[in-house]
Amino acid sequence: MSRLNIYLNFPGNAEEAFNFYKSVFGGEFASVMRWENNPGCGDMPSLTEEDKKRIMHIALPIGDGNFLMGSDWPGDFAGQLNPGNNFSVAYSAVSREDADRVFASLSADGKVNMPMDNMFWGSYWGSLTDKFGIQWMVDYSPSH
Repeated sequence: MSRLNIYLNFPGNAEEAFNFYKSVFGGEFASVMRWENNPGCGDMPSLTEEDKKRIMHIALPIGDGNFLMGSDWPGDFAGQLNPGNNFSVAYSAVSREDADRVFASLSADGKVNMPMDNMFWGSYWGSLTDKFGIQWMVDYSPSH
């Protein structure tokens, strides 16, 4: 079954924000990944030692099968966050083909930010901004 979840982006305080959300909604984090755990981290010259300790991905289950997810935008990217571009809608596809179809459809007349590709964390993933300015992440994880 496909799912839609909200993905929040922060300029360096994602961990603080998610600890707050955890205190509100309860539960335990399903995933916490830091930028230093990203094998491509060394290819990001603007990433400071402080940035490397920040959140690359965090997920808090809320309700039945829903997640509030987020990350810190590292380095120079953090200054690009503004209300309205600080979140994405995350679509979890039921198959790789479904992910490709949804990605192609949503990106028509929009902008591909990262094309669909296999990621080091095991997902097939990509991001885009649709023609209405809404940011999307499309993911297919065979293990989910």
